[in-house]
Amino acid sequence: MTNPPIISLAEVGFAYSPDRPEALHNLTLDIPAGSLTAILGPNGGGKTTLLHILLGLLHPRKGTLRIVDRPPSGYSRRELSQLVGLVPQNEHIPFDFSLLDYVLLGRAPYLGALDQPGPDDQAIARTALGTVGLAAMQERPVTTLSGGERQLAMIARALAQNPRILLLDEPTSHLDLGNRRAVLEVLRKLAGAGVTIVFTTHDPHWVADMADFVILLRNGTLLAAGPMESMFTTELLSATYGIPVQVVARGPRRIILS
Repeated sequence: MTNPPIISLAEVGFAYSPDRPEALHNLTLDIPAGSLTAILGPNGGGKTTLLHILLGLLHPRKGTLRIVDRPPSGYSRRELSQLVGLVPQNEHIPFDFSLLDYVLLGRAPYLGALDQPGPDDQAIARTALGTVGLAAMQERPVTTLSGGERQLAMIARALAQNPRILLLDEPTSHLDLGNRRAVLEVLRKLAGAGVTIVFTTHDPHWVADMADFVILLRNGTLLAAGPMESMFTTELLSATYGIPVQVVARGPRRIILS
């Protein structure tokens, strides 16, 4: 049985300016609560645009978006930041923060403008570091971390927000196999604890290992959305990528050949 939706879109369209083509066309879909949801499609297909609309950084030109049964305008900026966290692809860090201080930035939605993090905030940040396996590195400067460690640090900072929904933009695009596995295990643990995970990717192999719900996008158009097993078909993936793609079932796994 599919969980009730935590995010719902109805006929959502978006263009970056009135004289440019729509980046998203009439998207109507529900994202189940507690799911590991992949937004899958080729580069330039509208994946990041959709993610930024879900975060509230962009606003639909038409249609409606509801998050936990309310439109984004029904939340204050602080409330929305407490509800939804983002892990970007890359982030420039201009200061030589310790890893703990960097993760404490995730507590900003819970602090006043002049407030300093207190003991409870420190405990939450340390718990987030423990969740991603970086607890022993909390005093390390962020600038000395490897690419995989930085990705895990960005996840920890988002976790310090205590979000119900965690959005990730291409979370494994620059990682080796070991760090991809580490990110996968962390996200599965979070989903098991009830956090709704939504991530973008152009890699169907990652989705086959990771997702239980899949949104297929091409040129800003929703081709299909549903449980991973029903989305991972030769016909749907071929339509998504515009090339012949073969999907082979091996027990519960799906192997993609192209």
